[in-house]
Amino acid sequence: MYQDNLFALDLSKNSIQGALFDKSHQVRFNQEFSPKKLVDWLSRQQPLTVAMEACSTAHHWVRVVERLGHRSLLVPTRTANRYREGHKTNATDALAVGVAARQPTTRFVAPKTIEQQEMQSVERIREHLSSQLTATSNMMRSLFGEFGLAIPKGKKGFKRRVVELLEDAENDLPMCLRTELIGQWEYYLDLKERLEQVTRTQKRLVNQHETCRQLLQLESVGPVNALGLYLALGDLGSSFKNGREASACIGATPKQYSTGDTVTMGGISKTCANKRLRSNLIQGSRAVIKVVKKRDPRNQKEAWLKQLIGRRGEGRAAVALANKTIRVAWAMLHYGDEFKLHPNMA
Repeated sequence: MYQDNLFALDLSKNSIQGALFDKSHQVRFNQEFSPKKLVDWLSRQQPLTVAMEACSTAHHWVRVVERLGHRSLLVPTRTANRYREGHKTNATDALAVGVAARQPTTRFVAPKTIEQQEMQSVERIREHLSSQLTATSNMMRSLFGEFGLAIPKGKKGFKRRVVELLEDAENDLPMCLRTELIGQWEYYLDLKERLEQVTRTQKRLVNQHETCRQLLQLESVGPVNALGLYLALGDLGSSFKNGREASACIGATPKQYSTGDTVTMGGISKTCANKRLRSNLIQGSRAVIKVVKKRDPRNQKEAWLKQLIGRRGEGRAAVALANKTIRVAWAMLHYGDEFKLHPNMA
């Protein structure tokens, strides 16, 4: 028996499927609502537990639900999919969310505040502009290459060579294509300017946020990684019980496959991970390794890192350092003023 009725939602843009489970886990109804009608219906109900899939608009609906006096739960998409039976429809998705929400092993997603969503959205815009900038430069390189006009590696060489090729009227570049490439070059410069502007905005937001400023104390953590760790770990590290659990969720711990007395540890997961954050942390760790391996260790952590590089190589050492960074970051957020970063850990 459960203390509250459970109302499971399958969210979409124009319609929302709602399935009401009673305290005995029986389905009372499973029907479609418009967003407006859903708010009206929830406002007339006694306190409910409202579960929904952690998908687009979910954090907005968490705020709406809690403002109306109900309790909210965000179910990971991967978890909800395990409990769907039959064809994939809005009705079966809502039932799957409800069943997943009442499983004792379900790990729920921590809702994000408006401030967190603002910072995350700025980072998504920065990533989008960066990928568009890279795609545009790669396309221009390939189009020039089709006419035997090579462009050297690197951004500086790209900028210098493109200007030279566009101004050279005696090369084999057709006039019609030259006009279009001039437009793409102007688009590239515009993207670059917008990316620099968004990057400055992101750095300002990170520097103004107290928690992100604390995370910047860690090696291999810059503004991007500080923001990523803050969003992943939540306020006070509340998304996880301990540092190892946080590191496992982000994907920086080995996979374990054990049976009986046999314990098998594999590599890091390729599927169950926050790949974007893990990649950035490993990249930051590689930058630290590049510096540390050229000098004598200055503290116990650097001595550990150099020994690990010698035993296991730079790749595994970078993952191990990222793992340690996540655990220390969780401790900093969870314990707050009680946690002091030891000089050997900096």
